[in-house]
Amino acid sequence: MKLAVLAALVASASAFAPASSSGRTSVAMEAENSRREAMAQFGAAAAMFLPVAANAAAGESPRFSVFGVIGDGSSYSEGAAYGSDQSTKVYSPYSVYGDDKEKALYNPDNSDYAARKKAVLGETKVRLSKLEAYIARKEWFNVKDELTRYMYETRGAVRGLSKTVQQKEKAEEFFQAMEATYTAATLRKQEACSAAAAASIAKLDAFTASL
Repeated sequence: MKLAVLAALVASASAFAPASSSGRTSVAMEAENSRREAMAQFGAAAAMFLPVAANAAAGESPRFSVFGVIGDGSSYSEGAAYGSDQSTKVYSPYSVYGDDKEKALYNPDNSDYAARKKAVLGETKVRLSKLEAYIARKEWFNVKDELTRYMYETRGAVRGLSKTVQQKEKAEEFFQAMEATYTAATLRKQEACSAAAAASIAKLDAFTASL
């Protein structure tokens, strides 16, 4: 009886062994196929993002330029040509981007730059004109606030517009008048503060007229 049971177990184990081996083989093959499919998809996706030849069209040979000397003169050499193969001036010898210095926001030679700075001076005069009313009411905090909340822009505009020696001298006189106004407001000297505020406006007008 025992021998019969043992024989049955051995036969059962033998029957399942090939199926298990076949199952492992099938799983390995599926994994390999999945890996190959994934690699194929990755390769196809990567090919979509590969750069094409610059300035090349279908049926044409790639255009090239060597130091801007050898070539057909119609391609960008990414700065190696030192601008000789481009229709407009480049930002630097090592860049293909155009030079827009004349239109730069902070270029003093740009007409828009001067216009913006002069607009700041116009607003400065508006703010300085408010000082007399504050001084009359002895609102010293308003006087000092008006001289600080916007005058940072004023100083930048005056410094940026000062080109000649005469303009720089007038600018310094204007700054001194503003400082005298602030000091008088701090000391609560009404008469001195009023005189200094009036002088600030006059000095600003003189500087503006010199531009």
